[in-house]
Amino acid sequence: MTRPQPTPSTPSTPSTPSSRRLRPGLLALAGVLTGLLVGLLGVATAAGPSRVAAPPPDTIVAVEGDAANGFGIHYYDGSAIYPPTDSESRAECSEYDTRVARVRCRTEVRVWYRDLADLQQALAHAHSTRR
Repeated sequence: MTRPQPTPSTPSTPSTPSSRRLRPGLLALAGVLTGLLVGLLGVATAAGPSRVAAPPPDTIVAVEGDAANGFGIHYYDGSAIYPPTDSESRAECSEYDTRVARVRCRTEVRVWYRDLADLQQALAHAHSTRR
């Protein structure tokens, strides 16, 4: 089977050179639509998000104090906790029966206060760079 050859009257081949050019009206319409799209994207980007989502209520917003005098941990929902001081925690650790349990408890206390100090430093840095 052979395919029929297109004739000059077939729409797949242009019959005149003027049909190869875009009409000025279509060109203007395409320009207007492109301008509107770019403008709308620019306005949406400049406006930014319309509403910033609040963080979860248990987000830590401030840590004050130190290991010797105790820490205060403040949360986004307004609540706060005050863990025992380092010396109080170590005294509680000495009440464990076995040596392994006492060492584990003291290690946990050291890590707890080290991490709280690191968190306090990180929050101070984050608050200073937001301005």
